[in-house]
Amino acid sequence: MHTANLSLDHVIKQPKGQTEKAPVVFMFHGYGSNEQDLFSFASELPEEFFVISVKAPYPMQPSGNAWYAIYFDDANGKFSDDEQAVESRNLIAKFIDEAITAYPINKNKVTLLGFSQGSILSYAVALSYPEKVKNIVALSGYVNKDIIKSGFENNNFEHLNFYCSHGTVDQVIPIEWARKTKPFLDHLNIKNTYSEFPVGHGVAPQNFYELKEWLEKNG
Repeated sequence: MHTANLSLDHVIKQPKGQTEKAPVVFMFHGYGSNEQDLFSFASELPEEFFVISVKAPYPMQPSGNAWYAIYFDDANGKFSDDEQAVESRNLIAKFIDEAITAYPINKNKVTLLGFSQGSILSYAVALSYPEKVKNIVALSGYVNKDIIKSGFENNNFEHLNFYCSHGTVDQVIPIEWARKTKPFLDHLNIKNTYSEFPVGHGVAPQNFYELKEWLEKNG
């Protein structure tokens, strides 16, 4: 189901037997993918969750979408368009507010689940606007401090909780980048769990079972 009245295209899955405002999982896909990608495992998540899988705003050729451009001709091999990333960060923050108004979801039980670029954006949204979020599931991403709102260190993070995971042989985002996440979050006194799995740039089955268990406990 696509709904046109909100600022970003998305698909939804409603919880079973819902009688009150439901906890919600917002899904943010990776570079070159679309809203159907992560949505494919929405049915595997705890059934009390309202699931909203969001499509990134920048179309790519011949298909897919991106949250921001990546230029592969930079001297360092890759270069992210941080201005576009900040625009997407703010779009997501706005979209969360719109969805809370449009759907029967609980604004105090918001989970962001991102993969790769979607994970990088989930970190940025949660650290820039912690009042909007409760849980963050960050898969195969890293913290890009350049796209977090300035002065974020002074925010109140006491209710945030992160589940972070990465593949040890990830050929897209080096494991070394991901390993900086836990010390970074620990330094800010943010509750977090960090796991590694012997895979590349993807989500291993045991990774999915672990995050599902974490969601059931913390959602």
